[in-house]
Amino acid sequence: MASNNSTTRTRSGASRSYKIAGVAVLIVAVGSIAIWLKMVRGAEDPMSEMAVFEARRGPLIISVLESGAIKAKEQEVIRNEVEGRTSIVWIVPEGTAVKVGDDLVKLDVSTLSDTRIDQEIRVKNAEAALINAQETLKITESQGQSDVEKAELAYKFAEQDLNKYVDPNGGQYANLLAAAKNSITISDEEFKRVSFTLEWSERLAKEKYLSETELQADRLKVTQAKVKRELATNDMTLLEKFTKLRQIAQLESDVRQAKMALDRAIAKKNANDVQAKADLEAKEQEYKRQVAKLTKIDDQIGKATIKSPADGMVVYATSSRGGFGRDDRRPLADGVEVFERQEMIYIPKSSSSVAEVDVHEASLDKVRPGLPAVVTVDAIPDKKFMGTVARIAPLPNAQSMWMNPDLKIYTTNINLETLDPGLRSGMSCKADIIVEQYQDVVYVPLQAVIRVKGQPTVYVIDESGEQQERKVEIGLDNNTYVVVKKGLSEGEVVLMTPPLKEAALEPGERLAGAGADANDPMARQINEKLKAANEAGNGMVPVGTQAPQMGPQAGAPEQGPQSGQGFQMPTREQMQRFQNMTPEEQQKAMEERLKSMTPEQRQQMEERRKRFENMTPEEREKMRGQRGSGRSRGDGGDSGSGDRGTGDGSGPGGRRGGTGSGSDRPEREP
Repeated sequence: MASNNSTTRTRSGASRSYKIAGVAVLIVAVGSIAIWLKMVRGAEDPMSEMAVFEARRGPLIISVLESGAIKAKEQEVIRNEVEGRTSIVWIVPEGTAVKVGDDLVKLDVSTLSDTRIDQEIRVKNAEAALINAQETLKITESQGQSDVEKAELAYKFAEQDLNKYVDPNGGQYANLLAAAKNSITISDEEFKRVSFTLEWSERLAKEKYLSETELQADRLKVTQAKVKRELATNDMTLLEKFTKLRQIAQLESDVRQAKMALDRAIAKKNANDVQAKADLEAKEQEYKRQVAKLTKIDDQIGKATIKSPADGMVVYATSSRGGFGRDDRRPLADGVEVFERQEMIYIPKSSSSVAEVDVHEASLDKVRPGLPAVVTVDAIPDKKFMGTVARIAPLPNAQSMWMNPDLKIYTTNINLETLDPGLRSGMSCKADIIVEQYQDVVYVPLQAVIRVKGQPTVYVIDESGEQQERKVEIGLDNNTYVVVKKGLSEGEVVLMTPPLKEAALEPGERLAGAGADANDPMARQINEKLKAANEAGNGMVPVGTQAPQMGPQAGAPEQGPQSGQGFQMPTREQMQRFQNMTPEEQQKAMEERLKSMTPEQRQQMEERRKRFENMTPEEREKMRGQRGSGRSRGDGGDSGSGDRGTGDGSGPGGRRGGTGSGSDRPEREP
């Protein structure tokens, strides 16, 4: 019984094994048949698995499609002329028809009114100081003149005293000398007289006619006369040898002292006059400065009420921007803060319009004044307007450069050949600038052309499915198709995905900037200049090191992330500050922003720029629409068609759509 069960189980297992093996064989057979059919069909149609394009002949339009906004051809631009920041108290509703002299905007002047009161006080103080300085100058001049006249009189008297003493004709010294001589003469005569009297007295005394007492009295008189004569002689000697010299020296010193006192009085008068005049001039300048400030405040208060300079319809500046030039500030309304020199209102002066679009630098070699353009307006989708390129800005848009220094767009004006009343300032539009309109040309997709050894090349598929390399001569392209002038005929099939390895460099071949021969004279000259620059570079960062991060400017918020963080677009406040700068200040701010970025941030900015350049016009317009809802400008997906190789145009066969900077980008005709 057990043996029978075992035998039964063995037979069941064998049966299942045969079934599994049969299923496996069936699967292998089906797979083989599928592979065989695929190979057979592939052999029948060698291009079935290839991305190919059949060269076409026919009309082709070469154009540049850009977005922008409609603006009036002639318009009055109303700017805020009040310095600093102020708020709108009242503004005329947009779309209102105004006449000359009508009020457009009223700005808040409460702060200016308070400032004016303080300034009036300063003006009055300056005026009082000016009057005080004027009177001080008069007093100083009068006092100085009085001191000089007094010193002149003292000097004159000193000279007179000297002349009075030394004058030989009746001078003091002559009189003193004559008096001394006269005193000597008188004393000598007196001595002779008393001597004669004494002789007679002695004779009489001998005869006993005089007493001894009388004789002694006569002798005393003789002695007195003798002493008096000697004193007179000594006085004359003293006058001639000492008194005269001393008195002359004293008088001459008095003259010199009086002269120096006069010079000091004159110098002091001049110094005081100069000081008083300088103080008066300073007070006058201060008074004028304070009056000018008051006048400026009054002028600013007057400018706070903006009146219409012309008849027309009011269009807010914040509503009149489009494309990359679109204004990110809040729409104008009561309470909105505005800045100095900010464009606030446009008043169209004529019914003619222009389309203002932003042309990327990659398209500048195609666009030129005089080219026709077809403009479509989003608000009027069923109409097309003809126009002519009138002007291309000589410099890139500063606002776009501030947001992305690697993105350079040029504002272009297209004059519309219509006076359609439906066109209004601020309407979004698209301009298809016609560069060339061919009637009968051969063209292929732009991505089918690569450069092999510097020559435009396509790969033609023959009937057997083999790829044949063929050099061609190309013309203009419209970012989708490129004109083939020579080397390709209508109906020939070209490979849409040419082999990139064919565009690789040959052994020993150099890329531009990949190095130079050491024996090249220019290479030696470059090395010498680099060596001299490195030796003389005071404070410069040596090669191979990273420059230090620059901090934010004083009074400005931090701009961008620090090292290690991702790239961030400018904030709304930064954009508002940038828009109110002068062109020189904008250029300096952009340079500072570049300096403050790390290499990682620069790389991220470059990637954003590449993604934007690879977008189609429709994707760019979609990105611009998203930008209004808070997304950063220049951001977008990797939606560019034809990205090959490394995607940045730097690798073999790489190409960036719309930039013409890839190594295999077909050359454009001028």
